[in-house]
Parts: sequence; C-alpha cells; structure tokens
Amino acid sequence: MPLPAFVASSARSGKVILVCALSSVCAALIFSPHRAKHAADQDDANTAQSPSLNRDAASSTLHAPSAPEAASGTAPQPVVRSATVRSSFAEAAQRLGLDDRTTAMLAHAFAGEIDFRRDLKPGNTISLVVDPPAASASTTPTPASADTSPQASEADDTPLAVRIETGKSSHDLFLYRNLDGKPFYYTKDGTSTTPSFSRYPLAYERVSSDFALRRLDPVTHRWQSHDGVDLAAPAGTPVHATARGTVSFIGRQTGYGKVIVLRNPPPYQTVFAHLSRFAKGLHRGAQVHRGQVIGYVGSTGWATGPHLHYEVHVDAVPKDPLTVALPGNDPLDPTERAQFAKEADRLAALL
Repeated sequence: MPLPAFVASSARSGKVILVCALSSVCAALIFSPHRAKHAADQDDANTAQSPSLNRDAASSTLHAPSAPEAASGTAPQPVVRSATVRSSFAEAAQRLGLDDRTTAMLAHAFAGEIDFRRDLKPGNTISLVVDPPAASASTTPTPASADTSPQASEADDTPLAVRIETGKSSHDLFLYRNLDGKPFYYTKDGTSTTPSFSRYPLAYERVSSDFALRRLDPVTHRWQSHDGVDLAAPAGTPVHATARGTVSFIGRQTGYGKVIVLRNPPPYQTVFAHLSRFAKGLHRGAQVHRGQVIGYVGSTGWATGPHLHYEVHVDAVPKDPLTVALPGNDPLDPTERAQFAKEADRLAALL
C-alpha cells in the first residue's frame, strides 16, 4: 500500500484531501464530516484505491515490486536514499538526484533548524524517502545509496521526507501540499520550520562577545549588562533584517553609533548597532522585509573593532539572540495535524 504524499485541508470547507501515489496514478479522495457515513459504506469497494494511514511502518519494504507483485495489485513502496556530505548540502543533494529547485526549497525549509554554513560538516548524512520509480517488468529495483551510485535515481520528485544528521543531532521534515498542490515541509508535529524570523542578520566570522546580564565593558571598563551579541565581520559586510518590520529609529546614539531599530511583529523588536552606513532610501517609518539589506558592518560608537551589535527584545525585554525562541509560520490546522503526524511516523520509521 502506498504512502500518502501529502495531507491538506480547508478550514472553510471542512474538507480534507488525501493524495496518494498508486504506482504511476495519483488518486484524490475527498473526505467531509457530512460524508463520513457514506465514505464508510464505500470502504470495502474502495479498499484497493484508499491509502492506509495506520499501517505498521515495520511491514513496509524498501523496494518496488517485481512484475508478479505488480500484477497482483501490490503497490510499489517508497525508496530510501542516503548520501554522506563531502563538502556541502548542495553537492550531496546533487548526488541524491535532486534538481536545483528542490535543493533550494529544502535548504530554505531547513533554514530554521540548521545553519548549513556552520552546522553541516563533511561526514554528516542526508537521507530521503521518495516515491519509487516506475516498476520495471523485468527487474526489481532496490534501495540506492548515493555514495556508491551517484546516478542511481533519475527521479526529480519532491521527497516525502528528509532527515539531516549533524553529529549527535537529527533533523526531520515531511512533505505537505496545500489545496493548490504547493509543497511545504513540516516537522512531525505539524510545525513549519520555514523561518518568518531569521536567527542571524549577517554572515559573521565569530561571536566576539556573548549576551550577558553582567559584563565588563571593554570601552567604559564598567560592569553592566550586554543586551545583545557582537558578531565580528569585516567592515562593509551587509546586514539584513531578520524579520519584516517598521523602522522605528535610524540614526546615531551614544555607544551604539549608527543604529537601526526595527519594530517587528509583536512582541518582537530588533536592534542593529555600530553600522558604518545605512542602506540607501531607508528612513524612519519605512517598511522592510526579512532578508532585506538595511546597513553595513562598521565600528561606530563604542566599538573596539568592526562588528555588528545585534539585539532581540521580546515584550521590551532583551533576550539572547542566539537562543531566543523565534516565531515560525502557522502550524497545520488541528483537524489535519493528527493525521499528518501518523503519516510522518510511518515515513520516519523508514529513515
């Protein structure tokens, strides 16, 4: 029995759409609370076409069926592919047979979980669960390892599940498609990791000073709180807004030098200090979007060298920008989250 490629719902219509890969045919089954009884009466007649969301994952096999199996109506099972990172996520994804569009989408989806530049290292593993290729009449495809057979798969289908193992940590995401068929990735509990609020505002070299409730200031030589983190980077490095917001202050302040304060969606506010200059056209009241360049690294104000002093305030209270909980996109609707979690459990068992 095939695994569903996605679960999607409409809050207004109260309908849930399940789409499954049945060999090379995708069958769409629409369920509604008002049709529940009718659907139940049709279960026996539709058994060969309906997906099973409660099937024991341990019974799944990781190969497409042989010709006799296909003839008997047994659907091909998802395939697991793995690759060990050699230099980057992109090169590992290429060996896994993913196209540029899918690679970019996955990199964006994992952005809230992993800093690829810092967290992903050679030797880490990337695994995918993908729909099986069309069953051959004379052969039985077996799970492919991208390390031993770089060209093992020519399929460019969007993965049903992805796991990235970074040392002792493991990060899993699962495919979800909305009613328009647009793909998204969610954690098992139905939460999107695609960030609406980025963790880092620039490509920095190191953290030169941590967030601290009490720190000896290197300029004033007084003990005081350090309400943000100092991210060392060459002068002129672009600084990006970490979330959409409104410029509530842009100018000079004692100590901060050239500084920008953004009023982000409540309860957040962000501060970018010691800038060498501001982005052209930026002014108080201007609207900015996440990722927009708002200024450039400098050493204005009380700074001993070029770096960005970055703060995140929650309800007007400064928090450590490197560990503060950041908002993500809205999670799945509760009515579909439980069903999505069941399918995610099945896919996770294959990884």
